[in-house]
Amino acid sequence: MSGPGSSARVPLSRAEIIAVGTELLTPFRTDTNSLFLTARLNELGIEVRRKSIVGDDTADLAPAVRDALERADLLVVCGGLGPTEDDRTRETVAEVLGLGLTEERAIVERLRERFATRGWTMPENNRRQGMVPDGAVVLDNPRGTAPGLWLESGGRVVVLLPGPPRELEPMFTAVALDRLSKYTASDRLYRRILRLAGRGESHVEELAQPVYERWRRATPPVATTVLASPGLVELHLSTRSADPDTATVALDGATAELAVVLGEHLVSTDGRSLSEVVGQMLHGGGFRVAVGESCTGGLVTAELVDVPGSSSYVETGVVAYSNEVKQAVLGVDPDLIESAGAVSEAVAVAMAEGAQRVGAVDIGIGVTGVAGPGGGSDEKPVGTVCFGVVGPGTEREARTVRFPGDRAMIRRQAARTALDLLRRVLQRRLRERATIRGSES
Repeated sequence: MSGPGSSARVPLSRAEIIAVGTELLTPFRTDTNSLFLTARLNELGIEVRRKSIVGDDTADLAPAVRDALERADLLVVCGGLGPTEDDRTRETVAEVLGLGLTEERAIVERLRERFATRGWTMPENNRRQGMVPDGAVVLDNPRGTAPGLWLESGGRVVVLLPGPPRELEPMFTAVALDRLSKYTASDRLYRRILRLAGRGESHVEELAQPVYERWRRATPPVATTVLASPGLVELHLSTRSADPDTATVALDGATAELAVVLGEHLVSTDGRSLSEVVGQMLHGGGFRVAVGESCTGGLVTAELVDVPGSSSYVETGVVAYSNEVKQAVLGVDPDLIESAGAVSEAVAVAMAEGAQRVGAVDIGIGVTGVAGPGGGSDEKPVGTVCFGVVGPGTEREARTVRFPGDRAMIRRQAARTALDLLRRVLQRRLRERATIRGSES
């Protein structure tokens, strides 16, 4: 790698991110910076090809930096710029690039002033934060003591940012983003997110693969990534173009074909969540909903009220975990529980009817099941969950699903399946309403 003064090549297109911090290798801290940075870099047309987490150890960090610079045009390193002995990022990066370090007095004086405004004397170890690799540009940090650094070497750009998100995000947005925009190509990366429910990842892949395989060979090509979470699947479409209209036409074409093969499983084509779609359908239709849930323990209601403005369509949620509460609050017939079992479609529908009655609303949702780890049987094993939706009008829908996974995963899948069942009921009702209005006009 050549030394300082060698300009970065234009354009930058491939990036890697290294998050530094031994705490990120424990169960107690999560790297959120890489998510923020990936989104911002993608907007510039820079693709993040790899992310890694490295502890506060030069022996680990140095080869990680060296290897990343062999692959990427842009390396962003987050963390390890503090004043303590284990903050080794600036020293390690300087060593890898073959650069010396010089104390910049202006940085040290600003640090002294920052401490003085709080009535404190700056500890001497904070002087380390004033050490700057030769040829680096200092990025101001108004929210902390660790300045960022911008280096160009060997045709690469290296950006060092502080680890705390409250410092990193404004620094990157206010300073680094503008500098990076001068090193990017004319084309940009355009994305679209399709959300699906009611089918697993492999089934979605089977349906969608012929379509996105064809669009992968189109001009411009459209790439597809399949992402799964409990109860939901996402298709991420992306394409590069210097012309936004060209990108839009490509993404529209791929989306339209995928919508046909995915059918009723398609929740949205514009990135809206299942909760948002259901909420808009409820609000637009003038419907109010109440929930009676057992094994989900309030998760269905939580999904509904996750959307701002949900007070316009959510009336109440009842967690009827015991049979006694199912009977006393939701009015479920004890004979029905005895004959059909607490985990049954009949009881789920009765819970939905009870929620509808208690809330005096258009729609009631009922959920009852076996979340585990115990309580299952041969007939109703762990993961068996029954759903009921009552209304609007004379609508009645019941379903039983057996979910895989542990207790938390079963409950999350069940909550989202309840919302998806409601979505399908509302979809039919709103479609019927539109048909009637069309025939009357």
